[in-house]
This record gives sequence, structure tokens and C-alpha cells, in this order.
Amino acid sequence: MQITKDMNIGQVVAANVELAPILAACGMHCFGCPMAQMETLEDACAGHGINVDALVEKLNEKLAEMESAAK
Repeated sequence: MQITKDMNIGQVVAANVELAPILAACGMHCFGCPMAQMETLEDACAGHGINVDALVEKLNEKLAEMESAAK
């Protein structure tokens, strides 16, 4: 699975809960709020002043690390 900037925050966390700390470190603490289910990662990043491409890369790197460790 790959994280994309058009996914919403809820989808990102549902993909793997271990991605939540990365989002929290960026100031995105609203995993359970209604906006997490409606707002895309790109929109959330714009609202928080975060580079969405850099965040997506970081999230996908974490997923790849976890997949590699699981093998």
C-alpha cells in the first residue's frame, strides 16, 4: 500500500496506526475528529503549513521500513 496526498487522515491512520505519530509530530492530532474523515492529507498539510510531498514520502518510508522488518 502507498500513501497518497489525496487520502484523508482517517485513511492514513487506518492503513497503519503506527503512522499516527508521524502525523502528530507535524501538528496533526485530529485523528478522531470529523475533519480527519473528510479533509485530504493535502488539504490538512496546507492548513498546517506542511509540505505534503515531504510528508507523504516520510509516511511511505515508514511503511516500507515496517514491511521490511516484518519479513
